[in-house]
Amino acid sequence: MPTSSREHPRPPQNASHRARRTAESFGVDAERYDRARPDYPDALVRRIMAASPGSDIVDVGCGTGIEARQFLAAGCEVLGIEPDARMAEFARRTGVEVEVATFEDWDAAGRTFDAVVAGQSWHWVDPVAGPAKAARVLRPGGPLAVFAHAYDPPAPIAEALTTALRRVAPDSPFTGGPPRPVQEVYRQMFAAFADGIRQAAAFGEPEQWRFDWERHYTRAEWLDLLPTTGGLTRLPPDRLAEVLEAAGAAVDAAGGGFTMPYTTMAVIASRKA
Repeated sequence: MPTSSREHPRPPQNASHRARRTAESFGVDAERYDRARPDYPDALVRRIMAASPGSDIVDVGCGTGIEARQFLAAGCEVLGIEPDARMAEFARRTGVEVEVATFEDWDAAGRTFDAVVAGQSWHWVDPVAGPAKAARVLRPGGPLAVFAHAYDPPAPIAEALTTALRRVAPDSPFTGGPPRPVQEVYRQMFAAFADGIRQAAAFGEPEQWRFDWERHYTRAEWLDLLPTTGGLTRLPPDRLAEVLEAAGAAVDAAGGGFTMPYTTMAVIASRKA
């Protein structure tokens, strides 16, 4: 799930996993979510596979199966864990095996795996219980790999979105305070992920990876993506339409499209023998 500082609430540190209503709101339009959300860099998939002792993978918060299908295409066996039954059902239709549960409550039934991955979902996992659970289901040497997309649209595009969201949803936790640079938000978030992994005392020292890339968005593509983001998934239709109208006008003013710089960040640590 691509995310910017404008679509994250500002709960107490490491408390995102308690915001279950938001975490489970993305399945309201699973087809749009799968269509609009970007894939992950192939280089990331290859590096995770190279760090794994085998090809049996658990995908935490697999959603509609975006990264799961990438690992399947690379020759892995993938089991998705997803708390939203709507997202899980969509993923199953695309060939992904999925069990419906939060990762913390999921029953592994004695099974172990070569890697645990989480694409754009680890902030919804308990920062203490999550790494501990990953350690219990990983084979020795298997990595826990947590990754997500960070992006900042061009300033006029971002400002139009923020202004419209503040107008239609002034009480939303996504509109509190001035937006911070997304790289700063994500550096802080991934540092917290690494700290949680260290606290599990079952992994080697976490490594941090980054992959820089870009994607061009037309007006239609941008307006297709926005309703899948955390700040908009729970808006009533009339308020969502108002936000999209403002966002579309900003893209029109920019010439009908724009190029988005993306950074895919990752934290990875291998389970000790």
